[in-house]
Amino acid sequence: MSILSGVSDFFGLDVGTSHIRLVQLSGGGKVHALIKYAMTPIDDKISLSDSDADQQKLVAVVKELIDTAGVTTKNVAVGIPSQRVFTTVVDMDRLPQGELEKSIAYQADSLIPTPLAESKLDWQVIGDSPNDKNKLEILLSSVTNNFVEKRLDLLESIGLNVIAFEPDTLALARALSAPDNLQPQMIIDMGNISTDLVVTANGAPRLTRSIPTGSDAVVRAAAQNLNIDEKQAQQFVFKFGLSKDKLEGQVYNAILSTVEIVLSEVEKSIKFFSGRYGGQKIERVIVSGGAATLPEFPLHLANRFAVNVEIGNAWRNVSFPSDRQNELLAVSNAFAVAAGLAERAE
Repeated sequence: MSILSGVSDFFGLDVGTSHIRLVQLSGGGKVHALIKYAMTPIDDKISLSDSDADQQKLVAVVKELIDTAGVTTKNVAVGIPSQRVFTTVVDMDRLPQGELEKSIAYQADSLIPTPLAESKLDWQVIGDSPNDKNKLEILLSSVTNNFVEKRLDLLESIGLNVIAFEPDTLALARALSAPDNLQPQMIIDMGNISTDLVVTANGAPRLTRSIPTGSDAVVRAAAQNLNIDEKQAQQFVFKFGLSKDKLEGQVYNAILSTVEIVLSEVEKSIKFFSGRYGGQKIERVIVSGGAATLPEFPLHLANRFAVNVEIGNAWRNVSFPSDRQNELLAVSNAFAVAAGLAERAE
């Protein structure tokens, strides 16, 4: 959802549930050079609130982060959290550009969950329909006017120039994928309150989903089933995870049914993709966020779905001095959305 084009000097801003992150890069092409990156925590009661007072607190934290990081531009590409945006892939008749725009606008009311008059709509042709040679495959995204306009006003109030809004899932796919990878792959990014799934093929997203189960739900399950407080539950979850042989499998048994909610949605997505795209198989899964740090989760995925699983690297398309490698890899798990936003080609 670009507002201006031709802007090459900008940074990516990821306003998450528990942290705000930014990344500034330079250069174009397949690899960008790192200029700045920074992160600061934020109370989820503020980040998830729509009240004006909390939104003012949120933007104050954003301003402090930008100032502290020493970002050298006011231009910013902003992520839209998956719970705020609707994204889908649809087939449309093959029409000239102008007619295609009218057709999408006409059909959008039946495709998106909010009234068209109250929504910002963005779309992109990603290829030929796999089911009908007379149709095109369209990636369609919508977000409410209220959310975008409110966030735009807030960011402009601290002197920022918003050049684009983009769904977090699309930024994730850009950051965690190799630019020349055309094979089907799935990205699983587990946040605090939700888990995002993105399937890409031929260099474009083909399926995006957000599951309202994240690491907080896994921790709560451990706390309830083991009868311990949430702080201790969090330590147990991220120390033992899905290890059957640690603590006699108590943590594994406590969290398995919650993790299974995510796994069942992964399975549905794999089946949907294979069914739509002529039996193509997803042979690689990239995990990020809690999906990467939950012990044994990647192995569990690999065994369950017979796929290769790799830990996502937010900096895979970013160049930096070799002496910063350990520092950057230590925080890579947190920066995929911000890096993907910063890698946008305007």
